[in-house]
Amino acid sequence: MMTGVETMLYTNKLNENIFNTHNYIECDELIIISGYIGPSPIKRLSSLPIKTAIIYGLFSADSNIDILHSSFLKLHKASSHKILYSKVPVNSNCYIWRKNKNITYALIGSANFTTKGLNTPYRESLAEITRDSFDELNDYLSQILSNSFACDDSQLNFNYHKNRTHRDFPNISCKMALYKPSTEEVPTKSGLNWGNSPKGNTKPGDSYIPIRTSYIRNYPNLFPPKQSYPINANGGKQQRQNDPIELIWDDGVLMDALLEGSQPVDDILYPKQLCSFPHKNTLGHYIRKRLGLKETDLIKKSDLNNYGRCDVTLTVLQNGMYFADFSV
Repeated sequence: MMTGVETMLYTNKLNENIFNTHNYIECDELIIISGYIGPSPIKRLSSLPIKTAIIYGLFSADSNIDILHSSFLKLHKASSHKILYSKVPVNSNCYIWRKNKNITYALIGSANFTTKGLNTPYRESLAEITRDSFDELNDYLSQILSNSFACDDSQLNFNYHKNRTHRDFPNISCKMALYKPSTEEVPTKSGLNWGNSPKGNTKPGDSYIPIRTSYIRNYPNLFPPKQSYPINANGGKQQRQNDPIELIWDDGVLMDALLEGSQPVDDILYPKQLCSFPHKNTLGHYIRKRLGLKETDLIKKSDLNNYGRCDVTLTVLQNGMYFADFSV
């Protein structure tokens, strides 16, 4: 029902909005209903001073739930923040703040509670709900909650293989070399050793994994083409976006990352490299730690050989979420 009351529509900086709203309204809990959810934003919820609950709406429809479930289970056990699975498919995205079980503020829209859903400018949107809809929204929430269960419920029963690897996903997995195939060496000033480059604003330990054109041609569903968005409200000038994604490593480490840079493949622009964000050296420090090196050591091909692996296998789990396998 239209009321004539003005409401806000948000299309940018959705991440900041979700994690800062509690500072401006009366609330003691945040409940999120989302078709897809990601481990990284869930982990960040532990920093909020209010109770939170996240309902995974499309849990029953996710074919890769076993890998995601491992991360969700750890996050659920590590804090008082609840992670729930919906028994029936729910594709709604609702962010609901309540005080004493009464809604005080709410947003609905297309943005999933994932790194990509909350961090890609103008790709998704969230709109405020007017107060005259709070009762109806609260009834909807009650219905969803009554048809959901905790992710650590003892009655949860599905084939969960925590050691599942890229071999289970032959059509959507890609081995990404950590060295330069043409020289059979790790470059000293790019790739894993990007932080040694005198060019740009690199810092010690910065690293990236090249996305080669052969990967894009062989795995078109793994690396999405670059999209553009307007820089200002007047339109005209556009900027190519770096797609934010979430990485779940084989050892359980969670990492926010970017598919950044641009390279043409068959007249279409694709990302050129995979790096961590907001700090480029997060990936570098992580790889070096697994290789048994110091945070800023030069990585050589011999280090990879000694470790027993010279590539990372990247597997898409869902839109904007990947499994990274560096196990030996």
